[in-house]
Amino acid sequence: MTVPVRPLRWLTQARWREVGVVLAIGLPPLAAACYLLGKSVGAIAAWVFLGAALALFGLILRHRLQRLDNAWLIRRLDALPVLENSADLLFGHQTSESPLVGLQRQRIQQRLAALPEQDLRRPFPMAWISGMLLLSLAMISAALFWPKPQEAGRFKTQATVESVARTPVKLIEAHLRIIPPAYTGLPARNETGLPAKFPEGSRIVWQLRFAPQPGQVRLQFFSGRNVDLHREGDAWTADAVMTASDVYRAVIDGQAQNKPWQRLDAIPDQAPQWRVSLPDRSLSLLAPGQRTWPLQLEAEDDYGLSDAVMEIQLAQGSGENIQFKSSSRALIGQGTSKRQRYAATLDLAALGMQAGDDLIVQFRVGDRRRPQANSTVSAAYILRWPVEDAYEASGVEGMLKKVMPAYFRSQRQIIIDTEKLLAEKKKLSREQFEIRSDTIGVDQRVLRLRYGQFLGEESETPEPPSEDGGHHADDGHDHGGGKAPEKSATVSDQSILEQFGHTHDIPEAATLLDAGTKSLLRSALNEMWQAELHLRQAEPAKALPFEYRALAFIKKVQQAERIYLARVGPELPPIDESRRLSGDRSGFKAPDDELRAAVREDAPLLAFWQSLDAADPPKTADLKTWMADHGDRLPDALGLKVALAEMESRPDCRSCREAVKALLWPVLAKPPAVPKARRLQPVESPYQRALQKERQP
Repeated sequence: MTVPVRPLRWLTQARWREVGVVLAIGLPPLAAACYLLGKSVGAIAAWVFLGAALALFGLILRHRLQRLDNAWLIRRLDALPVLENSADLLFGHQTSESPLVGLQRQRIQQRLAALPEQDLRRPFPMAWISGMLLLSLAMISAALFWPKPQEAGRFKTQATVESVARTPVKLIEAHLRIIPPAYTGLPARNETGLPAKFPEGSRIVWQLRFAPQPGQVRLQFFSGRNVDLHREGDAWTADAVMTASDVYRAVIDGQAQNKPWQRLDAIPDQAPQWRVSLPDRSLSLLAPGQRTWPLQLEAEDDYGLSDAVMEIQLAQGSGENIQFKSSSRALIGQGTSKRQRYAATLDLAALGMQAGDDLIVQFRVGDRRRPQANSTVSAAYILRWPVEDAYEASGVEGMLKKVMPAYFRSQRQIIIDTEKLLAEKKKLSREQFEIRSDTIGVDQRVLRLRYGQFLGEESETPEPPSEDGGHHADDGHDHGGGKAPEKSATVSDQSILEQFGHTHDIPEAATLLDAGTKSLLRSALNEMWQAELHLRQAEPAKALPFEYRALAFIKKVQQAERIYLARVGPELPPIDESRRLSGDRSGFKAPDDELRAAVREDAPLLAFWQSLDAADPPKTADLKTWMADHGDRLPDALGLKVALAEMESRPDCRSCREAVKALLWPVLAKPPAVPKARRLQPVESPYQRALQKERQP
């Protein structure tokens, strides 16, 4: 189809306006800049600048015109209400369109023909044009008073020897060559400028050039170190090994430069990182028939791994009669120099492991750092050969059970019942669904009450048990089919229950649990409360997450009494037999009961922080000593050194002190919490008047 002529004419007008705007803004400063360059530098420089500027103007103009395309025209036409947001139909194709689209196009064409002339051109930005004209006039005025190149050369040749001598020395060029330690395998590299980042232990070679030439140059470090530079031709050179981060500046002819301190950031060599993939837990129990113990370790380092050793200890015996057999085995890794995998298999029979023994393994991995390598030691992994439980032959072996672990298993059955109820929800009526949910809630309540007895809570009379007895097969106790004991039980029956029954029904059992186990058990009770709430409200789906969390806490309670540490023997001081029964008390000292004030490690830091608000310049000697010992606590130690140097050079600078405060704030200790004073009520408060009124007869 043929696009209407009027919209294309409006688009052409908008494009020409865009050309005029770009030229009006750019041509005046371009001409003024060329004139200024011709007066100050020369005609060649002016022509080169003009060519580059015209090429840049061409790119800018092309970019601006590309934005004014058919899509832009359609958006501008759609802004007219009479075109009903259908201007894109004027630029479509008629080959495969519906009759409705063709009818709408005809309507839009008729309305477009009836429209008056539209001005889609953007207005001239007078503010920009005026600003560019003023800038051009300023540049032309400067060019009128600029001396010609020949006169400038004549002025330079008339400089006297005295004026050259009075010219301050300036650093015109700085090159640093960083040579990392050989063990890193990194190549040497060159840096431009005084600041740099480098691996710790690198050798840095400085090459500086000054104009005019100074008589003496040295590098002054914030730590107090000084490095003298030697002149080689027109360059000053020096080299030093940097083992830590620091800041420094150049001191020329005994005068320090006013430029800010320059940073040298040392990248520390990280210790090897390890991950034990086998075994997958810190404590493993020997499986029946197991004769070997496979182990696998993966380690990586930033510059390369060195040796890996497996430390083996066999703990035998119990109580105070524990003996240890120690040995070590070198590991051979597979992989790259930076990432290796180690594997080993221990023969338990060859090590002499027997029932009741613990086999303890630790991995030690080192890197290639010199002169002292970094090494990391893994956690201890224990293989325990458990001893079979021994029961007394008293004729009641079948009645003796492990009370706590067996009892802590009934929560799982509640989860199974809840999931089974949710699976059968579609087959049950609403009444049956609510009854079964409430029954599970009763089971959850009974279990919660019995758990509460371990915390010394008051017992409640449990509700009648559920249809299946209120307890399940995996409860681990002989509940007698779920029937509660009669209230009229005889004394003998009660004594039998106390001897062979549930010890967790006794409130005094709460004293057998430590604080950590009690906390876990209390968390499980809280989850049971929420599960019971939703079950009694016939919402088992909402109760299921709380049941799972309660089971997770119960599993932690199961493990609360297990010992996962390696067994150690007694480490008692040797007894001096020669002084036995002699009454000689020489060398003994009575305990000193005198109270002494605690010495805070960050006392110099706190004192310096308080001195920043004083009128006198703060003293930084104690702070620098503290920084030398605790520099690793600072988030930006080099930045603090620079800020301190700036503050020392400008004692009256308030912003410098604020910058130091901002860098010290993260390491300040939090002040202790102070209780707020209680707000006393007035004597004639309404509450007291009411009390006095009640006391009156």
